[in-house]
Amino acid sequence: MKTFFITGGAGFLGINLIRFLLEKGHKAVSYDFEEDFNYPEKADDRVKVFCTKKSDIRDLAYMTEAMVGSDIVIHCAAALPLYSPKDIRTTDIDGTRNVLIAARKNGVERVVQISSTAVYGIPDHHPLTEEDKLVGVGPYGEAKIDAERVCEEFRKQGMTVPILRPKSFIGPERLGAFALFYDWASTGHGFPMIGSGNNRYQFLDVRDLCEAIYLCAELPSETVNDTFNIGAEEFTTMKEDYQAVLDRAGFGKKIRGFPAAPLIWTLRLLELLRLSPLYKWVYETASKDSFVSIEKAKKVLGFRPRYSNKDALLGNYQWYLDNKDSFARASGVSHRVPWKQGILGLAKLFF
Repeated sequence: MKTFFITGGAGFLGINLIRFLLEKGHKAVSYDFEEDFNYPEKADDRVKVFCTKKSDIRDLAYMTEAMVGSDIVIHCAAALPLYSPKDIRTTDIDGTRNVLIAARKNGVERVVQISSTAVYGIPDHHPLTEEDKLVGVGPYGEAKIDAERVCEEFRKQGMTVPILRPKSFIGPERLGAFALFYDWASTGHGFPMIGSGNNRYQFLDVRDLCEAIYLCAELPSETVNDTFNIGAEEFTTMKEDYQAVLDRAGFGKKIRGFPAAPLIWTLRLLELLRLSPLYKWVYETASKDSFVSIEKAKKVLGFRPRYSNKDALLGNYQWYLDNKDSFARASGVSHRVPWKQGILGLAKLFF
């Protein structure tokens, strides 16, 4: 039995990872400054919870103390693109450095860094490999690149720091922008697609991501001390994958494609006016192919994803239906609450 220290433990990935680790027979420390939302694991004596405004990864002293007795650190915490540029940089870069310093002070030799495929920007070829050029889009993508560079510094100092670059991951507790789609589907509406929807866009089931993280925690240091893309192996087009949810909803509605350029310009304006929750990396990439090679993770880690895009979307949709009464009035900027639809809520009247 090991004790895993999870930054962002009350977040979407964090809460799923803690459940996964408990099933494996381990203990967990959940460290997150967000107010916890529907977090039943607080009652489990195998989970120690730090979840107050003080437990911020930017507070090195407090985090170092909270980490005492931990065996492995999984760094999931990040300020997402809807945060301010200052919060993104101080959390995602300075916070990552603090996590690594705290681990070193506590004698923790392995920190698994959860990065993002946002580090590749808007690419001109596919599939993307770990050797491709890093060009972040916006403060979030740029900060994720710099956070990886911090990790590489600590690797050179002798620490084991596997870096995972997951595609957008979905599963129980995932809301955010997906809540908008699930709301439209469950209330008998179709859904617009930026562009034709014939582009291939890879997702990832959070359960597969948890498996990849666990491999990086358990395999020998010389095997895992590297960088790996993580994504679904089976996926079709955006239109086909999203249509599976509308078919499950049972209202006979369809995904409808619209010319990308006018929609993108409209969404840019709405974002500027703070009338839409969608940010640049979402709408600028939605009409384009977006998938990575997972061959390195398969070969080196033995990673074998079990769930397709459709599996992930349909499983998340069912969780949404089963739990929507519990978050009906919630909103925010994290993945575990619905994002306010803004003016986009009016658009569903036309679908």
